[in-house]
Amino acid sequence: MAKPIILSVDDEPGVLHALEGDLRRRYRDRYRVLTAGSGAAALEALTTIASRGEVAALLIADQRMPEMTGVDFLKEAMRIFPEARRVLLTAYADTDAAIKAINDVGLDHYLLKPWDPPEDRLYPALDDLLDDWQANYRPPFQGTRVYGHRWSAESHKIKDFLARNQIPYQWIDMDAADMDPASRRILDNLKGETPCLPLITLTDGSRLDAPSITVLAERLGLRTRAEMPFYDLLIIGGGPAGLAAAVYGASEGLSTLMVEREAPGGQAGTSSRIENYLGFPVGLSGADLARRGVAQARRFGVEILAPQEVTHLRTQDQYRILRFSDGSEVSGHAVLIATGVSYRKLDVPGIDKLTGAGVYYGAAMTEAVSCKDDDVFIVGGANSAGQAAIFFAKYAKMVTMIVRADSLTQSMSQYLIDEINNTENIVVKTESEVVEVCGESQLGEIAVRHNPTHSVERLHATALFIFIGAAPRTDWLDGVLARDAHGFILAGPDLVLAGAGAPVDPPAGGGSAAPASSTAAGRKPTGWKLERDPFLLESSVPGVFVAGDVRYGSVKRVASGVGDGSIAVQFIHRYLANVQ
Repeated sequence: MAKPIILSVDDEPGVLHALEGDLRRRYRDRYRVLTAGSGAAALEALTTIASRGEVAALLIADQRMPEMTGVDFLKEAMRIFPEARRVLLTAYADTDAAIKAINDVGLDHYLLKPWDPPEDRLYPALDDLLDDWQANYRPPFQGTRVYGHRWSAESHKIKDFLARNQIPYQWIDMDAADMDPASRRILDNLKGETPCLPLITLTDGSRLDAPSITVLAERLGLRTRAEMPFYDLLIIGGGPAGLAAAVYGASEGLSTLMVEREAPGGQAGTSSRIENYLGFPVGLSGADLARRGVAQARRFGVEILAPQEVTHLRTQDQYRILRFSDGSEVSGHAVLIATGVSYRKLDVPGIDKLTGAGVYYGAAMTEAVSCKDDDVFIVGGANSAGQAAIFFAKYAKMVTMIVRADSLTQSMSQYLIDEINNTENIVVKTESEVVEVCGESQLGEIAVRHNPTHSVERLHATALFIFIGAAPRTDWLDGVLARDAHGFILAGPDLVLAGAGAPVDPPAGGGSAAPASSTAAGRKPTGWKLERDPFLLESSVPGVFVAGDVRYGSVKRVASGVGDGSIAVQFIHRYLANVQ
């Protein structure tokens, strides 16, 4: 945090220099001492200080300045820094003006010139004023600030990006009446400009008007370009599977690059609470899990690019080459795809217009505080929906879960069901689904159909959070890797089954596919040119492996994703041992 500022103003250079010297000798360890030769210059300096999010603790102004008196300056300065202590520097003849200023500008003290010796006539008074200021001062937030409107989809996107990348920020709702003084000063000092929202102010005092995620990431110092042209292992996706592979790969000596499209942690990183993960008896949040995984990966030397998106994969001899969305490329011997899955879109009238303005996919924990005393609805009946319901119940007046099944037992862990049943402000509507969302600039109402009776109920709603199924985002691999009809990547024995003409529909219960049948014995996957069979987690392209939820037949659990990622590294070692 920058030191608080002491600003002295005097049009006589000799007096100003002497005062500056005395102030620096006493206070330079705790305060930054600045000077100005006129009231106008001092006000301009205060405006700059405020725009940077810094703070002035003490203002000392000479009364007899030709263009602006000390009292007039302090009167204007109060509008910029009302909490600063105010001192008037006067000659004996100006004491009446100083006494009057006590009422006019809330003057805290006046000093007579000359003030020698300062140990007797300057420091005691200023020490007392600064001690009083420190006792009542509440430091402003010093990190990134985001100014915007609650119902702005672009503001939500920025907040979600910062939160998921664990970058501290302060959200300032432009419509709120209780904006803190430091944030208000920054807005007031934009000199009449009309900023494009969301407006971002950074710790160095600079600002960004409605930036793209890429521009914001670069200004925050996030890495989006690889340091080297070649790595032993390229990992696409930074969820539990990708992080586990990164940790195991780098700890075993592989030069490892992990590329994440949004934020490390993946979908699991948005979970409000994971309570059945081994080794954490009181549970942990998805953000905590992601933070620990990233710290562990970096400790072993993993290079992490985020946000960065892989748009193409190709092979060239023994090399596997990735192309990024910015057109740059990186190559490696082996690739692990751990891109996970995304929540499916709710296809009902009105959904597109209100996404980000009351309608959200996933937990969107950044919106929790804004939902205080509101009616919140959650669509979905799996663990992620149950965790979100329990989390939002701490803030919302009422949380209603809308579930298509006739009970939660089909897709949710029992410990979550028990907690939901014991939470008074959670209601579960089974055999129901949302058929319409309504609102102009923000969500205002949803229509819910009870499927057995076909009756439709229209309900007031402030926020709707959607957790319906999982869809892999693998279109960019079309024609490159073998996938099932839903886009999940085939690997190992499932490739053999596909090559034998066996069906590859997702197995019941989401578990792994059955072992290759006798009809597939000795068969090779279509297009497979090596003599050996594919390794357990190897895709249809040798040296390209798959782990986690994006793999066909995977178990959609954090622990299984971690297991996939760690196991994949062992097969990657076996593959690399034969690379010429």
